Order: sequence, then structure tokens, then C-alpha cells
Amino acid sequence: MPEINIKSSDGTFSAYLAVPDVLPAPAVVVAQEIFGVNQVMRDVCDWLAELGYLACCPDIFWRIEPGIQITDKTQEEWKRAFELFGLFDPDKGIEDLGAVIEHLRAHEDCTGKVGSVGFCLGGKLAYLMACRTDSDCNVSYYGVGLDELLNEAAAISNPVLMHMASLDKFVPPEAQAKIKDGLMEHPLVDLHVYDDCDHAFARIDGEHYDAAAAKLANDRTIGFLKENLST
Repeated sequence: MPEINIKSSDGTFSAYLAVPDVLPAPAVVVAQEIFGVNQVMRDVCDWLAELGYLACCPDIFWRIEPGIQITDKTQEEWKRAFELFGLFDPDKGIEDLGAVIEHLRAHEDCTGKVGSVGFCLGGKLAYLMACRTDSDCNVSYYGVGLDELLNEAAAISNPVLMHMASLDKFVPPEAQAKIKDGLMEHPLVDLHVYDDCDHAFARIDGEHYDAAAAKLANDRTIGFLKENLST
């Protein structure tokens, strides 16, 4: 599948685009983990394309270092991933993701409907997309740092699906409690907790991959996208 270029307010960045067989189609912005637009994220895009969506994963680390593609398999890669996480500016990242939405809505193969699916750092960004952009719907897999962003929840105007791991080592119990208290009763938020699961339980071949929980979360995601992105 091709790589495309997208213009932002202060530069141009690349993105992986997976195209479904039937066009035009609704689109999904895939917000990456802390490992860049690696094979895991490209596989997510290809999976979404098989389901009938234009799926686009942009390089949101481009201001730090373009073309990052690392894995979760070595300590050195984890160290680099956390360095990138620390250097990353979420506000600029949301600006970039907003540019991706505009690009996809104008794409000749898009119906005009655009949602998002994000994982880890991308799960945080999917939540912020719900708060700060006009994306039609958003899915957050084990988003990090959401307990510090609950003041933005009042701006959510389109549906949000959230997957939370009960044993997430990056989202401790007190943070999870705040997120539940802040979002469980929000009329546009559907929050699910996956018991006995750790962070990244849906990352195939990851250390904490849980096939049953991943299937349940993915099935919920499939139904949610179909409901909210169908024309």
C-alpha cells in the first residue's frame, strides 16, 4: 500500500494509507503507539482496509525524527520509544491529526466520514481528537494520561469508544478511578474495562497480548465504526 504526504501548518509528513477494495469508503485515522508507524500499525491499517475503510496512519513523530519504525522486542528500542514519548508534543500531534482528517475528507475515495482508532499514546490522541476535532467517532485503546485531560471531556460532541486494561502498568488504579468517574456517565462515551489484562493486550505478539480480550475489544470496535461511519 502506498505512502502519502500530508501538509500541516508548519511542514509535510508522511502517512501509510491502506485502501479497501470497494470505493468510495469511510476513513479511519490510525494513531500510532510509541514505536512509530511500524509493522504493527501498518497491519492495523490493512485490517481496517479489509473491513472496508480507508485507513491512514500518519508519522506523528516527524518533527523529532521522521520514519521511526521500531518494535517492542528489545530494551534499546523501548528506551528510544520512551525518549520519543517524552519529546513528543501532543498539541502539535493533534494539529497533525486534524490535518489528516481534512486530507481524508477531501480524498476522492472517501465518503466524507472520518473516525479514528488509537493505541497507547494514540489512545490518548484519539481521546483528544474527540475533544478538539470534528472526527465523526473515535476509539481509544488503553490511552495513557487521560486522567489529566478530563477537563476537556465537556467538548466531546461525537461518540467515543474506550478500551481500558484493569492491570495497565501505565495507567495505575487511581488514574483509572478518575477516568471512570469522569467519563462513565458521559452520554457519548462507551467505556469498557478488560479484567486481568495489562497494557497493549490487543497488540498481536506483544508481551501482554490476550487473544480473547483483543477479539472482544476489536469486535466492539468493528460494530462501533460500522454504526458511526456508515453513510
